[in-house]
Amino acid sequence: MKLLLDTAALLWWLGTSERLGVRAREAITAPGNTVFVSAASAWEVAVKRADGRLDAPGEIGDWLDRNAFLELPISIAHAVESATLPFHHRDPFDRLLIAQSRLEQMALVTNDAKIARYDVHILPAGE
Repeated sequence: MKLLLDTAALLWWLGTSERLGVRAREAITAPGNTVFVSAASAWEVAVKRADGRLDAPGEIGDWLDRNAFLELPISIAHAVESATLPFHHRDPFDRLLIAQSRLEQMALVTNDAKIARYDVHILPAGE
């Protein structure tokens, strides 16, 4: 299975937070699964660091390397798809993740209840 971590799930994984549930942890570490992190999450982390809302040590590229996660670039198709989604969710980072998950046929690992309103396969991050 292909998994796409949303930004919160990525940060919970890196920080070994109890908020990331057993089922999600097992899926992330399962040998047959491939875990992706979107460029949108790197962008979100950078923006939140720059304005002081996030204190996360290290560089996201190093995080991916250490955990054998793969980078998912943002394509034009992803950007266009994100603009066609209903406005259940207004966060541009999350809208990109939803679009990527849909187009790339990935399960989105998230605990964001608004995302469940979209036609996207979700693996609840808290379970």
